[in-house]
Amino acid sequence: MHSAFADGRPWRSSRAAAILTALAAMMLYATAAAAHNVTEGDAGYIQEIWGVNIIPFMYLGAKHMVTGYDHILFLLGVVFFLYKMKDVGIYVSLFALGHSTTMLLGVWFGWGINAYIIDAIIGLSVVYKALDNLGAYQRWFGFQPNTKAATLIFGFFHGTGLATKILDYDIASDGLLANLLAFNVGVEIGQLLALAVILIVMGFWRKSPNFFRQAYTANVIMMSMGFILMGYQITGLFVAA
Repeated sequence: MHSAFADGRPWRSSRAAAILTALAAMMLYATAAAAHNVTEGDAGYIQEIWGVNIIPFMYLGAKHMVTGYDHILFLLGVVFFLYKMKDVGIYVSLFALGHSTTMLLGVWFGWGINAYIIDAIIGLSVVYKALDNLGAYQRWFGFQPNTKAATLIFGFFHGTGLATKILDYDIASDGLLANLLAFNVGVEIGQLLALAVILIVMGFWRKSPNFFRQAYTANVIMMSMGFILMGYQITGLFVAA
């Protein structure tokens, strides 16, 4: 997959900047909550129920993905310059594989990583993908890193972040595996819903003659959002220490 900015031409669009800056402001406001936070109501529900609860956990999984702005940003970056549905399917499947693996294994085996550290890495994944879309690695290092491997690896981190949050709440051991699988199915359903919206919007946007001029600005702002996420989590790490 090649970046549309590999030649380093710095396109800009004031209209795109205005729209995307507003999105950045909303993202900055959203960082008042941790990237993988579970709402108080959902947390209380998770702690109170017992046994197999397939539908509720599917709902919680879908809700997490649809409202998980870090996931959405990374997913947007991944599909930004993918025009063939085959390629979209491959990359999204790799992300889903990584995300699902570490989420399930992390909760099942009780792997716990500091939430601030893992969420900072997730913010880094957004920065990495935006820079990739801007062709930065080709200009800086003279080669293109394996984009499929990067998608899978960062998928592992996204799943670990979710597992770390889930472990903060003592889910009943009775029915744990079935509930985790249901939660994961919900996550994938939520991912497909989010992906559908992204692809529809991208489809219309790409028809615009200004797309490539606006795409540069969009990825710069996406990178800025990733840095905001990283900064918030790193600050939280030191404050909590």
